[in-house]
Amino acid sequence: MENHPVNTFSRHYRGKYGQAVGKIPLDIGLVCPNREHGGCIYCRPGSFTPSYLDKNDSLTLQLALGKKYLLKDRFRLFFGYFQQETSTAMPAAELLPVLAEVLADRDCVGVIISTRPDCLDRLLLEKLAELTRSTGKEFLLEIGLQSYHERSLRLLNRNHSVQDFVNAVTRIKALPELLIGVHLILGIPGESEEDMRATLHAVCNLGVNGIKLHHLQVIRDTPLHAIHRSRAIPVFTADGYLELLTRLLPEIPRHIVIHRLWSASHPDLLVAPRWDMFAGNLSARLRRIMEEQGVYQGKFAG
Repeated sequence: MENHPVNTFSRHYRGKYGQAVGKIPLDIGLVCPNREHGGCIYCRPGSFTPSYLDKNDSLTLQLALGKKYLLKDRFRLFFGYFQQETSTAMPAAELLPVLAEVLADRDCVGVIISTRPDCLDRLLLEKLAELTRSTGKEFLLEIGLQSYHERSLRLLNRNHSVQDFVNAVTRIKALPELLIGVHLILGIPGESEEDMRATLHAVCNLGVNGIKLHHLQVIRDTPLHAIHRSRAIPVFTADGYLELLTRLLPEIPRHIVIHRLWSASHPDLLVAPRWDMFAGNLSARLRRIMEEQGVYQGKFAG
């Protein structure tokens, strides 16, 4: 067993670069195309946007503010993190210079772009692979899937299919310079633990490099919030969620990097669940539970 039960982002990249590596969220001002179709029922960008981040600021200023307020004295190296909206919906001719500007920072080790599986055409991916080769830095495409079940995608108003995700992964895997991440939500209404397990197994079998897990959160003034007001949606307690992770993480292969294990929405926008607990405390509790049970990421992975 490794000396830590989970192959987290922080541990993986500290091991790779010999020092801590952070993420600086960046915003190029693009609006997710799914908003034209009502948007995902759980999504409100303000719930996860750092207070310093303003899409009207230049990338130079956004990077400077990110280093000041997020990296502080804890990190020097960082990933440029295009988490806001769906940056790959921007035409390649406009997006590539933006990415090149961020990658040119000497302390930037790579770029992570959160995106949708239906916004990753082959030409763009080929251009991203060329950029990766020319800079020698990492490039991870973090694809929002949320669930491998079509009924859940319909409920969430994702407006893409599971096959769209499989097709996107296939296109990316044809370009070995690019890494694949997947964003999943645990606790989608109507899903059982076996449903969540099936989603994890499916994406792991496709050969993803990283996984970001979130527990379902109800954010104020979203369609999900409206549903929650009419009939309370079941959400995880902190203990219940940690126990679920303890059962699921051992089935995720050890080489897959876990970029996140829970959500951290702004408290003034978060309706439920309200755990009122620092992430460090959650991490310590999860580690203690897993060590007490003698389990770790990958223990039961095939």
